[in-house]
Amino acid sequence: MRLTLLVLLLFVVTGCTRGPQSNTPVVPVAPQSAQAPPSGGEDDPGAADAEFITTESGLKYRILRASDGRKPTAANKVTCHYRGWLDDGTEFDSSYKRGEAAEFGLSDVVAGWTEGLQLVGEGGKIELELPYQLGYGARGSPPKIPGKATLHFVVELLAIR
Repeated sequence: MRLTLLVLLLFVVTGCTRGPQSNTPVVPVAPQSAQAPPSGGEDDPGAADAEFITTESGLKYRILRASDGRKPTAANKVTCHYRGWLDDGTEFDSSYKRGEAAEFGLSDVVAGWTEGLQLVGEGGKIELELPYQLGYGARGSPPKIPGKATLHFVVELLAIR
């Protein structure tokens, strides 16, 4: 009797009682604090950090691709590919869509980027969640970014200069 119940439970848990299924594998999705990145911003398999870490400033981050490469300082120029979106999933910027990586001084961007990119090594990939105080503040950056908007980014650090 116990063996029959065990086999029945195994069938139910593994889905063997559901009949024909598609050959498409089902991949579990970890919960996130906001909408997933717009299409094309998928995390790398084997993400180094599954959960977000929060810094003293309120920046939330997780490393998507770890790297032993050197980390930039606020004084460096960096070259990155990135995608940015709002809480509702609306993409407001993407170097991927432009087909050209961006280069900028790390001290010349919003505070959340200055802080966050110093946490990932060259060749690494990081996901950032910036509270409005570390982004565009109470005023935002109209028309794409409203005031007090939480900003989300996936950033690949390609090079440090």
